[in-house]
Amino acid sequence: MFRLNLPPYPIKIQEKGEKRQIFDSLRRKWVALTPEEWVRQHFTHYLMEQKGYPKGLLANEVELRIGEKRLRCDTLLYNKELRPRMIIEYKAPTIQIQQKTFDQISVYNLLLKVDYLIVSNGLQHYCCKMDYDHQCYQFMESVPDHQNL
Repeated sequence: MFRLNLPPYPIKIQEKGEKRQIFDSLRRKWVALTPEEWVRQHFTHYLMEQKGYPKGLLANEVELRIGEKRLRCDTLLYNKELRPRMIIEYKAPTIQIQQKTFDQISVYNLLLKVDYLIVSNGLQHYCCKMDYDHQCYQFMESVPDHQNL
């Protein structure tokens, strides 16, 4: 797989027939090892192990509905009242982060109205703090520690 701009962690990979799988500790199951999944697993472990995000407040592949349309947030962080606080969108390391990635996460945020948006391809990470009072957002220098949210 790809070398990422994220710390390593003890990765669990298995072969299932001709397919490789990686263990997702948030979903508690083996999932297909795709380049995007590689980024997701590294990023969620980074949040938990380096930034102090509680495992119990993170969820992967959260379904949203707009009428009949179904969308999936890659990762959500909830607060202690289980209100969504942060949306994280991942791309494969070979995919450049472009405006359409921010457009995609913004659609999710129309429903959730979270405090933070993060986009990562494992090499570049962008974190925005939302300011709904002034109808704007601010890019942050880095992903904040959980205690500083």
